[in-house]
Amino acid sequence: MTDTTVRGAGPAARAQHAGGDGPAPSRRRRMSARRKQSAVLRLLRGEDLELVSRELGVTAAELSTWREAFLTAGEAALKTRPADGREVEIGRLKAKVGELTMANELLDAKIDRLETHRPLARRRSRS
Repeated sequence: MTDTTVRGAGPAARAQHAGGDGPAPSRRRRMSARRKQSAVLRLLRGEDLELVSRELGVTAAELSTWREAFLTAGEAALKTRPADGREVEIGRLKAKVGELTMANELLDAKIDRLETHRPLARRRSRS
């Protein structure tokens, strides 16, 4: 019995020799959001999960997770109301009211501090 494996061969080479039909799996890289979206859309159009999984080199569980996240985000996006100009203006005005309220409170505190040490003298009229 002869040994055809090369000593010191990497795991990918050993796996291919051990009976892998296809090419050795390539090194896994990060998938961009666009590629994930494309994969999910393929699944939603009816392509087989296992086929897409093999083509992309990701697990079926990972593809299923992407699909569920995609559908959940889509559902959430449909539930929110689009912001119109009126809501933007209301937000701006609320922020302005908050700023003015804070300024008034700071001025009141400053007046209280000044009056405790020296009450404000009454002004005489300029007649």
